[in-house]
Amino acid sequence: MKFSHTEENRDGRHLDVLTDEEDGLRMIVSRLGAELISMARISEAGEWIGFLYRDNDITPPPEGWANHSTVMGYYLHRLKNGSSLYRGHQIKGGTHGFLRAKTWHLGGCSTEGSGASLKYQITPDDFSEIEYPLKVSVDLTYQIGADGMGVLFEFRNHEPELTAHVSFGLHPGFGADSFDSFHLQMPRGLYRRYFSPDNFLSGETRDIEFSGGEMPFPKNELPGSIILELVNVPRPQFSFVDPPSGRWVIMDLAGVPYITLWSDGGPFLCVEPCWGLTDHHEQRAFEKKQGIQTIPPAGELRASFSMTPQFASCD
Repeated sequence: MKFSHTEENRDGRHLDVLTDEEDGLRMIVSRLGAELISMARISEAGEWIGFLYRDNDITPPPEGWANHSTVMGYYLHRLKNGSSLYRGHQIKGGTHGFLRAKTWHLGGCSTEGSGASLKYQITPDDFSEIEYPLKVSVDLTYQIGADGMGVLFEFRNHEPELTAHVSFGLHPGFGADSFDSFHLQMPRGLYRRYFSPDNFLSGETRDIEFSGGEMPFPKNELPGSIILELVNVPRPQFSFVDPPSGRWVIMDLAGVPYITLWSDGGPFLCVEPCWGLTDHHEQRAFEKKQGIQTIPPAGELRASFSMTPQFASCD
């Protein structure tokens, strides 16, 4: 297989372009936030077709969601009133954590063999104690190959005696012709829905035994976020499809504990793999947040999922 890596500066953003020249698959990543801003394939007509919302467009939109695929961490969604206590130490931050606002280091690029990858890094020198008080680093690797794209998180706890607590995830928005045109196929299994009025957990949950098929939620609930725990989903493959445009993305979420489904009513759907949840309305200490992940002293935490963009029949 033949892969290429190029760099581009556009509108003040440093971009990495990784292309599978043989299979016609391309990703573009901004070092600001390590955000995937394009996931595209070549069509039969020889044109690059993007699968993300506003794919490869980094100009500010006049209204609505302005991102493509936000990296979330070291917490995700929101802290109540933008603040929390972690082992009694105050931390502050905005929606989805601080990773989205950092310029990541390019830690490595591989274009050899049967796949290619871009690795981005954040170290404890890149954030302040008010953002996160422990020495924890993270590598985020985007992989590309014949089977699509992989996303790998690797956290390292550099504290010799303290367990570290983090929550994280990715917030990809898949583009559609319109809010009404897309569909999400969900696999069979047992799901637990967490209700989050005003973006914070109320404590109310509902277990859903789902036989598989079209998501069992009306689209008018998406602006309020549909948060689901994958309690027992034997084959966690989710399919986003937009028949008018022929865009189809298969997500393999094996090992992912939660997903969030969201749209602001624009022509896209976010299907967000999450390792953790937002705050409760009655806020808990950071280390006791719902779904918080732990990293042992001097230990590591790895988590991954994959996305396969392809063209579907429009029939």
